[in-house]
Amino acid sequence: MAPRANWKGFLKIAEVSCPVALFTAASTSDRIAFHTINRATGNRVSRQFVDSDTGKPVERDDQVKGYEVSQGDYIVLDPEEVTAAVPESDKTLAVSAFISCSEIDDVYFDKPYYLAPADGAAKEAFALIREGMRKKKVAAIAQTVLFRRVRTVLIRAHGPGLIATTLNYDYEVRSAKDAFHDIPEMKIEGEMLELAEHIIKTKKGRFDPAAFDDRYESALAELVKAKAEGRKIERPKEPDRSKVVDLMAALRESAGMSGKKPKKAAKAKAPAAARKKAS
Repeated sequence: MAPRANWKGFLKIAEVSCPVALFTAASTSDRIAFHTINRATGNRVSRQFVDSDTGKPVERDDQVKGYEVSQGDYIVLDPEEVTAAVPESDKTLAVSAFISCSEIDDVYFDKPYYLAPADGAAKEAFALIREGMRKKKVAAIAQTVLFRRVRTVLIRAHGPGLIATTLNYDYEVRSAKDAFHDIPEMKIEGEMLELAEHIIKTKKGRFDPAAFDDRYESALAELVKAKAEGRKIERPKEPDRSKVVDLMAALRESAGMSGKKPKKAAKAKAPAAARKKAS
């Protein structure tokens, strides 16, 4: 069965317009989901909103949004006011610029979607846009209203279609300086760096998403199965991280060079003409 589109609209570049459909590219719907249960009765627990002062339940129609301006003091917004603040959607992904595919830092990436032609008549215009972007090795920056918010989207060629990735706004991305401020500047060189380079070279490979298992999800599935069958699951032992590790020894062991030093690259011989001139 064909997937259902999350959104339908138009991809517009200057005067070229193409009907497109947006599909979810990554989903968590296949993860194991739990319900909250009353341990005493075995019945499912339902969530209820209560007044923080009176403790009485608040019906859905009496629940409104509130912005706290000071402790206990709120500006109340009715649902109609919130709805009126949401921008109107013209269903158009309007491209404002084309940029190099590597220009945007991945930290701005939010959620990926597949972008495809919405109907048969759109296929030629869609293919023209896709191949033009692929030929020039560029991505498109566009904006539209998606799911009640104005979103900036990065559009890139991907196989026969396009990938549209919503981007985080600048105010949503925290500065890396806050996380990295305690990291000192260190110059790594000599044997230590050579060993690290050797380990990286021997571990070089290709990214295969199918090769990576969600161990937490697998462990949960096994736990549920064991409980259903009345089996007991042994908790895996925690690795011993208490001993101090000699970094150089660990590097040598990782490189398979315990007790040896890595061979230095042989110096390139000078061309014959240069050797003759030198003599």
